[in-house]
Amino acid sequence: MELLLRWNTRINLISRDDEAHLAQRHIEDSLQLMPLVPANIAGAIDLGSGGGFPGLVLAIVTGLHFDLVESDRRKAAFLREAARATGAPATIHNGRVEGLALPPTLLVTARAFAPLPRLLDLAHDLVAPGGILLLPKGKNVDAELTDARAGWNMHIEKFPSKTDPGGTILRLSEVTRV
Repeated sequence: MELLLRWNTRINLISRDDEAHLAQRHIEDSLQLMPLVPANIAGAIDLGSGGGFPGLVLAIVTGLHFDLVESDRRKAAFLREAARATGAPATIHNGRVEGLALPPTLLVTARAFAPLPRLLDLAHDLVAPGGILLLPKGKNVDAELTDARAGWNMHIEKFPSKTDPGGTILRLSEVTRV
C-alpha cells in the first residue's frame, strides 16, 4: 500500500479520493475474490491491471502466478516494481490485450476494465476450456449482462460484493459466442 501511495503522487493508479480508503476500496475488494478462485490451477491472467487490482493482490496472497496485462507503460512500470518488492509471482505484459499472445488459462480476472460485451470479446480466447472469468462489477451489472447475452451464451453466478453495497462479483463459465 505504501508503494502504491508513493507512485500515486506521480501517476494515477487510484483516484486521490480513494487514497484514504485504499485498504477497503481496493485491497479488500480484491481479496473477496479468493474464495471464488478455482483450486489447483497453474496460473491466471488479469486484464487492465492498473494499480494491481485484483491480479497483483491475488498473486501476493495466493502465490498463484498471474500474467498482468496493462497497456499504460507507467502503470506497467509500477506493477513490475510492486511485483519485485513483494515477491509476487507475476509477469507484467505492457501492451493491449488484443496484441498479446498469451496461452489460455483457467482463470481470467478484470476489474473496471471494460463493459461486459467488450470484455468478453477480449477475454474469450484467453479462457481455457473449463475456465472461468471473475469480474467485480458495479451497479450496472444487470444492464451489462443483458447487453452481453445478445452475443454470448454463458453460465452466470452472481455474488454480492462485501465491500461495495451496489457491487456484484460475476463468475462466468461455459462462455461461447451466440
